[in-house]
Amino acid sequence: MNELSRPAHPGFWEAFRYWLKLGFISFGGPAGQIAIMHQELVERRRWISERRFLHALNYCMLLPGPEAQQLAIYLGWLLHRTWGGIVAGTLFVLPSLFILVALTGVYLAFGDLTFVRGVFDGIKPAVVAIVVFAAWRIGARALKNAVLWAMAALSFIAIFALDVPFPYIVLGAALLGALGGRLWPDKFRVGGGHGASDKDYGPALIDDDTPRAPHTLFRPGRLAILVILFVALWAATMDLLPDGTLTDMGAFFTQAALVTFGGAYAVLPYVYQGGVETYGWLTGPQMIDGLALGETTPGPLIMVVAFIGFVGAWTQQIFGPEQLVLAGLAGATVATFFTFLPSFLFILAGAPLVESTHGDLKFTAPLTGITAAVVGVVVNLALFFGWHVLWPEASEAAPFAGTFEWFYALMSVAAFIALWRFKQDVLRVIAACALIGLAYTYLA
Repeated sequence: MNELSRPAHPGFWEAFRYWLKLGFISFGGPAGQIAIMHQELVERRRWISERRFLHALNYCMLLPGPEAQQLAIYLGWLLHRTWGGIVAGTLFVLPSLFILVALTGVYLAFGDLTFVRGVFDGIKPAVVAIVVFAAWRIGARALKNAVLWAMAALSFIAIFALDVPFPYIVLGAALLGALGGRLWPDKFRVGGGHGASDKDYGPALIDDDTPRAPHTLFRPGRLAILVILFVALWAATMDLLPDGTLTDMGAFFTQAALVTFGGAYAVLPYVYQGGVETYGWLTGPQMIDGLALGETTPGPLIMVVAFIGFVGAWTQQIFGPEQLVLAGLAGATVATFFTFLPSFLFILAGAPLVESTHGDLKFTAPLTGITAAVVGVVVNLALFFGWHVLWPEASEAAPFAGTFEWFYALMSVAAFIALWRFKQDVLRVIAACALIGLAYTYLA
């Protein structure tokens, strides 16, 4: 029996400091970010139980937009009501916006990314290790029986070999989970019917049996007010923008946020087509550079929209040739605001309904199926990252063309061992890999 006492409720500013820290260390894409939140909030601080964490995560997986940021909003809302959710979601994005804007400004003003690329070349192997480690952690928690293992394997085959879009995988997993919950209910309870984890982290502040707080109860009037407020905020902001590039960006990135399901990699083809081909805000090679920056800075990978907005407003000279930096800042801010605004509405409006279902097998069985499928998708993401890092000259036509980057392969293995065997902090691993990559770039 675990003798740990239930933790005290964190104050608003204690949570504020955590969300701010998370914004600076949330590397590794959604899988790595979710793993970081789990390690801190479920295992160490015990602010929320494993099952409640997974239940919230599964809802976020169903939504368009960045699921890790939406999970931060959800958890912040559970702890400190609406303002807690707004602060958590904003701080998850804000540091990466500042970092990406600074790097994009250097990229456009000087065009010499030797130093930056050296740092990024070192971080990329660490990102591979973080995603592999995240797949291992999620799988260890979620795949508690052969049925869920089979679903994870099917999802991997579907996305890796058959190129099935992620939204269809989620839908299929939810349907299989709903069917499985009827046929084999013990297999589809959260954690596969054996608890959410083999480890007992002790009693949590928001535990499996914790009574619902008043602010988590669904109220139709509150839902109507939220929708009206968010629509009014969107319309007022659009009205303040000068006609032209910025209004085009506001409309385009709102549409991207609403129609692109499946996380960052589902959004990327859409924003590539719009930013490069439709509006001509940037070139194809610039988009690739933007992805390199987005993959190796903290925050959601879809923060590449800030790069697109910055470059687009800069190249269009929306404030004239003497105000290029101001134009870039405006473009990056507009792209970020309209991309992430819907996420706050989805969580703050939908979370009370979701909280009412966390003990109901009719709802938890489909979500358990989604969790199993996500494990296979994350494994595919790890392979995708690894392929680009270890065979940088390869293409789909020639998947193993060019030189194999053995040095970065060794770095990935070492980073994984540091995370898995020696329980090193993610930030320390990233910092060490960045320094090694920088030294290797100048010495090679």
